[in-house]
Amino acid sequence: MILCSTTGFQTRAFAAAARAMGLEVALGSDRCHVLEDPWQDGALPLRFENPEGSARAIVEYARSHPLAGIVALGDRTAPAAARACATLGLPFHSPAATDAARDKYLSRERLRAAGLNIPAFDRYELACNPRDIIGEGGPSVGFPCVLKPVALSASRGVIRTNNPKEFVAAFERIVALLSSPDVQVLREKTSGYLQAEAYIEGSEIAVEGLVEQGQMKILAVFDKPDPLEGPFFEETIYVTPSRLPAAKQRDIEETLNRAITALGFFHGPFHAELRLNRRGVWPLEVAARAIGGLCSRALRFSLPGHAATVSLERLLIELALGRQVSEARREEAAAGVMMIPVEKAGIYEETDGVEKARRTPGVEDVVITVIPKQRLTPLPEGSCYLGFIFARDESPVRVERTLRAARRRLAFRITPALPVILNHQADPSSKRR
Repeated sequence: MILCSTTGFQTRAFAAAARAMGLEVALGSDRCHVLEDPWQDGALPLRFENPEGSARAIVEYARSHPLAGIVALGDRTAPAAARACATLGLPFHSPAATDAARDKYLSRERLRAAGLNIPAFDRYELACNPRDIIGEGGPSVGFPCVLKPVALSASRGVIRTNNPKEFVAAFERIVALLSSPDVQVLREKTSGYLQAEAYIEGSEIAVEGLVEQGQMKILAVFDKPDPLEGPFFEETIYVTPSRLPAAKQRDIEETLNRAITALGFFHGPFHAELRLNRRGVWPLEVAARAIGGLCSRALRFSLPGHAATVSLERLLIELALGRQVSEARREEAAAGVMMIPVEKAGIYEETDGVEKARRTPGVEDVVITVIPKQRLTPLPEGSCYLGFIFARDESPVRVERTLRAARRRLAFRITPALPVILNHQADPSSKRR
């Protein structure tokens, strides 16, 4: 069973990999439970904001449809998967671990207790008045600091502030985001809070890995060559293998091992974001999920018993089935992905230069994921990319150059979105008698 919030690109990739393995696939999603199969995918309707109830529904489904494994996509689905797997006797992270990874405040508490490098942090209810916080001496973490939602991912709602004026503006902006219908519909308890953290300078990396019966394995370390200094933290380029010195990569592995132990991860994927500076390695996030969107296309692995390389999706399905994957190795070629950010708000019309970008030496594919007439919103409120560029070459330096060269060949046409004006004053001449 694949648990997913929507039947998007990532869901289709996992479903295709499972079917290629000869497996029957069931979906569990947060689709409407009233309408009869609105997405025509036969998904079991679940409410991920209620992981206990979702787990009971999965267990009941498994009585008549025995499940060999569960794969959870995204942050919201893991707590339900963990509870269902615990009842069904399937391998997964523990419920407590997935709950901690889902809550940035709880996660920070556990990592700090384990003695890891963690920025100072504090939590505020949305009802707090940021002007009162400033009037009482400012945030306890000081300036500069980063304000962020406790539960949203992909840098959504994350804002750096350097002074009281910026703090108030960012606080109110995040409150507006968390109060918006598309966030409130998720019914997450953590949406009632935002978090302040001391800003940590340095370069940033991402790590893709898994835990197999309590043993951590790093699958790939991604460099993020673009500076992420704020005020927003929009990710663009991931390139692997990392160009960091071997000693620094050993420090990263040791830090992640401690973090995994502190959070209680046992069996399943993880995706981590870390900062590096002269003071050491700083875990920013360790999520109980795989890398999101289409980014997994940048990863290929050799696995004993398989003549061809296997995808990350295939690897994680094997893991969910309880099969040994500890000997998986990432391919030797350098690879990377560019997540094309939304640079301005408006209505997407079209993209020029896609074929030219695809012909860039080293580019494997260019995928535009937005659709015509789609309304676009940049970070920190936005939650999507324009598309993805994938490249492979003999070195990470060449991959990075290739991604940037391909991006320069793309031109996105985005027209201004017209405001909706409601005229509440009726024309007297139009009144019916």
